[in-house]
Amino acid sequence: MPFAEQMPLSLDVLAAQASTETGLDDFGDDWFREPISVVLRALTTETRLSPFGRVTTSVQFLQLLKNRLLIQDVLRRHPEIRDVPIERPVVIAGLPRTGTTHLHNLISSDPSLRSLPYWESLEPVLSEAERPGPGEPDPRLARTEAGLQFLDQALPFFKRMHEMTTWHVHEEIQLLAIAGSTMLFETSAVLSSWRDWYKANDQTPAYRYLRTVLQVLQWQRGGTCWVLKSPQHLEQFGPLVTVFPDATFVVTHRDPVSITASLATMIAYTARPNHEHVEPAVIGRYWADRLVDLLECCTRDRHLLPASQSIDIGFTEFMADDVAVVARIYDLAGQPMTPSVNSAMHALMAEHPRGKYGRVAYDLADFGLDRDERRAALAFYTDSFAVDEEPA
Repeated sequence: MPFAEQMPLSLDVLAAQASTETGLDDFGDDWFREPISVVLRALTTETRLSPFGRVTTSVQFLQLLKNRLLIQDVLRRHPEIRDVPIERPVVIAGLPRTGTTHLHNLISSDPSLRSLPYWESLEPVLSEAERPGPGEPDPRLARTEAGLQFLDQALPFFKRMHEMTTWHVHEEIQLLAIAGSTMLFETSAVLSSWRDWYKANDQTPAYRYLRTVLQVLQWQRGGTCWVLKSPQHLEQFGPLVTVFPDATFVVTHRDPVSITASLATMIAYTARPNHEHVEPAVIGRYWADRLVDLLECCTRDRHLLPASQSIDIGFTEFMADDVAVVARIYDLAGQPMTPSVNSAMHALMAEHPRGKYGRVAYDLADFGLDRDERRAALAFYTDSFAVDEEPA
């Protein structure tokens, strides 16, 4: 790609381009500028992006900025959106591979709840120029489908690790990315300076922005009680309680040593198209340390989640009877677990069985990590939450 070096990775240049393409210039609150600048600088100085990686990264951040402009424009034209109530969301916080995706999907199969489909996470607001007429398809659906088809060609084993479809329920990481605050950035590259900025700064403004975007989405397509989920919530209990004080919080737990291997494998695999050289040992060490960060925060701050609004779920317990565990969550959240909801959950599981596309073997040694060393480093967490050790 001879034009790759011409693709901008500068906030000022990308912001100007976003304004030109949308015809808008109001980005809203300037809080996002610092984290976006930090992550773009880290991508330029701390990584060796491939030509393809530079193109896709530039396009990704351009879209984030366009999203921000379009969201702000809707808020300007419809100030009543800021009064839309976000009431009693269910917030799932847990490391990848702790059952969070399955739990998220099960709860989101309830038609009375509001979740975030993948296509909507990528482009929350459609420009007025692209708005379809009656009976015409939303162009965002076709764009998302094309992107997923490319993903399947470039990374054919990814669906074994995490199935994704256009309407698949997705985390709110893309919405937080518009605010400049998302673990999504770290999963694309080892970004030590951005990690340090993220850990050192209060992320409450980003979570307030997330709430505003949820108001926009609810105003556009309806819904009441949201189902939210992301691993990064483990280190953001304070902002979550501040912004969503009436939420029901579900914290999932599993042996983190096993999780380290599977997470590092997925990140190393998805990094292949975007980097000139993928270093498994570097990725393994970075994410081994980040999991410690996340679990230290979870252990330290778990008390911030009100006891009457929060529940801890062990992976073994969840896998033994997943619908029964959901029923316990519903009881805590005050949601009715009706026969039709129960049927919807079982229908989802029948359509998406575990291991549908095959499985992947994970090995800590592939990343230069030692199981015993990791076991000792994570004992503070497994002891605090009585997490069972899983066999190698």
